Amino acid sequence: MAYTGSEILRKTLTMILAGGQGERLFPLTKDRTKPSVSFGGKYRIIDFTLSNCLNSGFRKIYVLTQYKSDSLNRHLYEAWNIFNPELGEFIYSIPPQFKTSSDWYLGTANAIYQNFNLIEDHHYDWVLILSGDHIYKMDYLKMIQYHIEKKADLTLSAINIPKDQASRFGVIQISEDYTIQSFIEKPKDPPAIPNTPDQSFVNMGIYVFSVKALKEAMYKMEEEKLPSLDFGKHVIPYMLKKNYNLKAYRFIDENKKPEPYWVDVGTIESYYAASMDLISVNPHFNLYDMHWPLRTEQRQFPPAKTVSHEGERVGRAINSLITDGTIISGGLVERSILGFNVRVNSYTYITDSIIMDNCNIGRYSRIRRAIIDKNVHIPEGTEIGFDPEEDKKRFKVSETGIVIIPKNYKF
Repeated sequence: MAYTGSEILRKTLTMILAGGQGERLFPLTKDRTKPSVSFGGKYRIIDFTLSNCLNSGFRKIYVLTQYKSDSLNRHLYEAWNIFNPELGEFIYSIPPQFKTSSDWYLGTANAIYQNFNLIEDHHYDWVLILSGDHIYKMDYLKMIQYHIEKKADLTLSAINIPKDQASRFGVIQISEDYTIQSFIEKPKDPPAIPNTPDQSFVNMGIYVFSVKALKEAMYKMEEEKLPSLDFGKHVIPYMLKKNYNLKAYRFIDENKKPEPYWVDVGTIESYYAASMDLISVNPHFNLYDMHWPLRTEQRQFPPAKTVSHEGERVGRAINSLITDGTIISGGLVERSILGFNVRVNSYTYITDSIIMDNCNIGRYSRIRRAIIDKNVHIPEGTEIGFDPEEDKKRFKVSETGIVIIPKNYKF
């Protein structure tokens, strides 16, 4: 049976997993969940997944939250309260509610299992399951059309990555028609793609399940008293063993660049690298593609401004992203990202850094390779990023020397 795009959109429920603690991003996740961390000056990480949903036409969305969800819930309400329930559109955050047991969400699959009632209430045919903490552009409708065409029970999106990085992911081996033949979660020695020994084909954590197959498999696992907490560790291997029709879908990047772009900004190093890419001359990830708009909260700040005074007090920003409400008054900002309502005072030098909202950088300060979270006042004459030993006495410093100052830090 052929389905139109509108029928697929009507019969598909989207569930976004956004409850992770994000321990490797600490202290950026000290008070918030990973999908709520700022990215690119004005966005939150979850905005990229939600923008993909909107651009693909999917407007029936549940966001499954758990840890430190205040910031995320507020952002969903203020930035994404755009759907019309009268048209069957919605976005709701769903915390653990102990529907099936007295447990919190115990894994990716368990989070979906605990909310089967949301799938059953409206008789959806397909459920699209996404992660809320990746940066990429993707048309999910194309993937579901592929899933239907292949008569799959589960389709997962996959991408080539270097073999030496694949141990952090589920690694897939496929037949010529992209039927999944084996799936190994986070192997120490990842299998390579045949004839491409330096690459592995890995799971992106983007799933399309036929609802009937998902429920059947998970209920059978429960009857057989098998663990069913996580898709990668438990459910996918079980479905393979029971000969369900599992297909891989090769990721099609809507970013329109020669190399597919998909990044899990799960560590300070990967977060910093992805952020710095945005300010390069030809970034791998394009924020400026009007054919694939990226939505977020539009705050009512005035335009960004540079102010020059007499003599050397010249406000300048070079190769940087400067967000609304920010004033650079007599300081120099190079290769950096400044969020909303930042003040850079005279004789200040900032380079290769990320400064989040509502920060004030005092006169004569020097800041290099730092991530400064929201609401921090840097006192006059402060140096950050020039003396690693001094930095380590006060702040977290990453393996490569990135200094991270947490939200609301008081000097």
